[in-house]
Amino acid sequence: MLNNFSTDLLRWYRLNKRDLPWRRTKDPYKIWVSEIMLQQTTVSTVIAYYERWIETFPTIHDLAGASLQRVLKQWQGLGYYNRAKNLHKAAGILIKEHGGVLPKDPRGIRALPGFGPYTTGSVLSIAYDIPLTIIDANVRRVAMRLLALPGVADIKKDPKINDFLIKVLPDRQVGDFNQALMELGALVCRAREPLCMSCPVKKYCEAYRAGNQEIIPETKKRMIKDLKAVIAIIKNADSYFIQKRPSKGLLADLWEFPGGKIKPGESKKKALARELKEELGVKLKSSTHLFDVIHFYTQFRVTLSVFICTLENDPKEDKYRKWVTFENFSKYPMPSGSAKIIDKLKK
Repeated sequence: MLNNFSTDLLRWYRLNKRDLPWRRTKDPYKIWVSEIMLQQTTVSTVIAYYERWIETFPTIHDLAGASLQRVLKQWQGLGYYNRAKNLHKAAGILIKEHGGVLPKDPRGIRALPGFGPYTTGSVLSIAYDIPLTIIDANVRRVAMRLLALPGVADIKKDPKINDFLIKVLPDRQVGDFNQALMELGALVCRAREPLCMSCPVKKYCEAYRAGNQEIIPETKKRMIKDLKAVIAIIKNADSYFIQKRPSKGLLADLWEFPGGKIKPGESKKKALARELKEELGVKLKSSTHLFDVIHFYTQFRVTLSVFICTLENDPKEDKYRKWVTFENFSKYPMPSGSAKIIDKLKK
């Protein structure tokens, strides 16, 4: 029954695949960049970032030779900044140990920062046609419906899914096959309202046959926590005070305005004074609320209350704290929340 599965899927992919910039190349570096960007990020968002990135860092040598701050600035807004750090770190290793070329050996490539099973399989299969399976959210959903696997879509299902994929993996065009599975999940076998009548492999689908494709996989409930924080805008003539986050932890190595989370039972003004004293060793004289910015992280919705502040003593500048003009903000990689604040300040 599964003999023609890959043939049917590949035929559909040739006729229906989206024209995406990373599909116009076989350059392993460019494919690698696109696959890292596409993790946790939508295709529509990635396109512009990918094109800017390739223009700025057209080769592994260009990426390895750039400063981390410049790399993070190019990544600004994509989130999950460890992805950019791993790209940069891996590029340096590739220059030193592999002549600036991505190795074809799965074990060699798995040793690089940021290369888990999915990235290894996707890059090697697409760039080099090496017969490796891949499982991402789209592939997991497609396979669970094909096999009528009950439950939520999580990594516990992956061994069964991988066994199935090995059976249907074609001898050639492995990269196209893997992309076709992801494309099918994105365009047809969608999380909500799957377009089963347009599916090229519905005759192989156990969930479709049983009529329960709408409830496979089960919906995973996501809890969003609300957080509130205060942000201090400290201005001196035409310059603004920003600081660099620690090199480890959330949003590591990015620059932001001073401030932090409001503690339970604490007023905004009290939180502002405390944060400024703790972070900068300065005393708040007065503050005026400017506006609020709402920003979403994976499991958090953060309300940033932004205040223009007057201090009793000036903060000290060093390599982690800077006075920066509007014109020079572009040189400093910042979290999306801080970038939103800058946009509002400009207005």
